[in-house]
Amino acid sequence: MYYLQVSSSSSAAHGCFCQVTGSLDDCACDVETIDAFNNERLFPKLQKLLESDYFRFYKVNLNKPCPFWTDNGLCGQKNCAVIPCTPVSIFLTLLDILVVVSLCSKETRQALLEWNKHDDEAERFCVIDDEESPDSQYVDLLLNPERFTGYKGPEAWQIWNSIYEENWKTFYSWLDGQCVEKRAFFRLVSGLHSSINIHLSARYLLDDNWFQKKWGHNVSEFQQRFDAQLTNGEGPKRLRNLYFLYLIELRALAKVLPLLQRPSFQLYTGQPTQDRQHKRVLLELLQVAKSFPLHFDETSLFAGNKEEAVNLKEDFRLTFRNISRIMDCVGCFKCRLWGKLQTQGLGTALKILFSERQIEALPKSSSARLTFQLSRQEIVSLLNAFGRISTSIRELENFRSLLSKVR
Repeated sequence: MYYLQVSSSSSAAHGCFCQVTGSLDDCACDVETIDAFNNERLFPKLQKLLESDYFRFYKVNLNKPCPFWTDNGLCGQKNCAVIPCTPVSIFLTLLDILVVVSLCSKETRQALLEWNKHDDEAERFCVIDDEESPDSQYVDLLLNPERFTGYKGPEAWQIWNSIYEENWKTFYSWLDGQCVEKRAFFRLVSGLHSSINIHLSARYLLDDNWFQKKWGHNVSEFQQRFDAQLTNGEGPKRLRNLYFLYLIELRALAKVLPLLQRPSFQLYTGQPTQDRQHKRVLLELLQVAKSFPLHFDETSLFAGNKEEAVNLKEDFRLTFRNISRIMDCVGCFKCRLWGKLQTQGLGTALKILFSERQIEALPKSSSARLTFQLSRQEIVSLLNAFGRISTSIRELENFRSLLSKVR
């Protein structure tokens, strides 16, 4: 089911996708190659993996105060709420309670507590939550899907305005040079924004009554965000930035393979048989990612003057950490959940790409101290964040089809 309210035009699809084709700037890749690779080879495997217990539970603190401005209040819409991993909640329907109880049994909650963590704080590109905080709790991502919640207006715009404007005050002169690093940073943020907007348009609340809710594609919403004429030519550029983001995160998956294929690495949930099976699926997925023929060349970043490159990388890292802190200002809890997860996932991808030497220097002995590590939170956010990007690429095919029917 989908919603459509557009002006009659035989070029509706052309308006959004006319420039979303061919080669991508700063890359040796093209849109069509990514579409085929993602939709046919990678997307199905990734969705299966993300349904496993290891990847569906994400620990997050949704109660951290906004560090930048006085909170104007939280979203009062019921669709903004997040179902935590607790056995009971007076706000849940009976069916929801049964599902949560079965998925978050005593054994599962105990296993969650036992998952080991080992963090490398220095090279993080985002601020993550204190897992020991009493306000941090596990959330089942399958019970809290990313979709349109009704959260919009001045509060929602303030978040993205802060990311694009307030956060860039020290970067405006930095961006004027238009070197590859500067373009890359902006395109990553724009790509993330585009991906989120695609999900909101693809899982839009079309009907809400006492009997059921219907979610589906809202073609008009998609056009408002991406049609060239309706966005002063910016929409197709935003979609191209989504593909750039895809290449960055795909490259990170390929680069992290040596760490995750070590025998000592486990997807530990307390279920040995399933854990081994899910690790096998993960490694198969990473091998598929590695096989992509036109990977982004991360060596093109920070490759100039050594001292300038070091300073540039540090500015890059600190600015992205600042963006991750802005996510604590989002008034919609479900939006905050997915915003925090996706910024952490992208931050983890950047950490991987900028730690190539440490990854290459990983010792062969399983007992030796690792030169590069990822916490469970980073691994879960990395795969789920890429899952969002992969789904966005897949959804573009659906919107192309729907828009082609507009006359």
